[in-house]
Amino acid sequence: MGYYDDHSQERYQRKSGNGRGYLFSSIIGAIIGAMLVVISIPTLSNQGFLPYNVSPNQNQPAGGNNKNQDNFIQQQVSYDVQTDTTKAIDKAADAVVGINNIQTTNFWYDESGDNQGPAGTGSGVIYKKAGNKAYVVTNQHVVEGATHLEVTLNDGTKIPAKLLGGDVWTDLAVLEVDAGKVKKIAEFGDSEALKMGEPVMAIGNPLGATFSGSVTQGIISGINRTIPVDINQDGIMDWNAEVLQTDAAINPGNSGGALINIAGQLIGINSMKIAQNAVEGIGLSIPINYARPIINDLEKFGVVKRPYMGVDLKSVAEIPGYYQEEALKLPRDITYGVALRQVVNNSPAAQGGLRELDVIVELDGKKVHDVIDLRKHLYQEKKIGEQMEIKYYREGKLQTTSITLAEEQS
Repeated sequence: MGYYDDHSQERYQRKSGNGRGYLFSSIIGAIIGAMLVVISIPTLSNQGFLPYNVSPNQNQPAGGNNKNQDNFIQQQVSYDVQTDTTKAIDKAADAVVGINNIQTTNFWYDESGDNQGPAGTGSGVIYKKAGNKAYVVTNQHVVEGATHLEVTLNDGTKIPAKLLGGDVWTDLAVLEVDAGKVKKIAEFGDSEALKMGEPVMAIGNPLGATFSGSVTQGIISGINRTIPVDINQDGIMDWNAEVLQTDAAINPGNSGGALINIAGQLIGINSMKIAQNAVEGIGLSIPINYARPIINDLEKFGVVKRPYMGVDLKSVAEIPGYYQEEALKLPRDITYGVALRQVVNNSPAAQGGLRELDVIVELDGKKVHDVIDLRKHLYQEKKIGEQMEIKYYREGKLQTTSITLAEEQS
């Protein structure tokens, strides 16, 4: 049974009419609110709440839609980056040069018919400028065998270079060039003050001119490393090179270049890397404190002034046991020392009474295991003109003598 009430219908109509009013009011309120937000944005910007101070791109193309353009702000940002690293590179980079080793070859001829071409490239560091001359330190193996040498400055200028001297034991060499176009020299640092983990940068010319002036960064990975070196490539170690270890990338062509600290100071001459399939990031550099006296001698004299004994040596450990007993007459418990294969006439050794087949086992009270031990004591602990006490075996008997060290003749 239905029920109809005129008053109920009236009430429904009033409620419906009120709903339309509420809807209209809401729309008007939203519009006004949006207008207020838009108007308030510049105010927020002026108060510093927005992170960027930008303006619309004013270069409006002809016929462009300004209304759409106003909705998109294009911003181009450039940075002038200045860090300790970039400052160090700026300080040292112009002192690092490329070196061309030019040799007579059989496979290349220039237009004049001369058969000379670049046999290899390396790097060097300008460390001194005096008058109209400048001086460059590099590795001996970079300049070895050259008939002509050429230095390439950081701006590409090529100038001829003269080899003043080289030293195979330390793998260092010094060149002389015209200083007219040399703008900067390296500042020496203190390699003995280096710490493990200290940041360093290598500057050089890996793979030649294409990558000239390359910079790699790393840290000091090891201090006072000793690396055996076979100088004459006979398979026998002749010397222990004292080097710094770094993980800064050092590649072929970096040899002779600079290892610098965060102050832009030269603290090492990059020399070699351990190149094995299973090895990564072991670069080696000659400490500058160790190199400086060598550099000074090469610049002044063309050779390194070292004390001289006048003997030809061979480590006992490299001699078969049969000859140790039969030829050297060593006691069976003596399996170390250095045998004399030859003694130069009138040399300090000859004057001290040493002869062929004598076996040196002690110098100045220090045990000598092999040839490297003897050379290290002679070259690093003794000076020209000093006395050196020697204990040696002759015909199975331990004897003692003293010699006065002379200057090695070139």
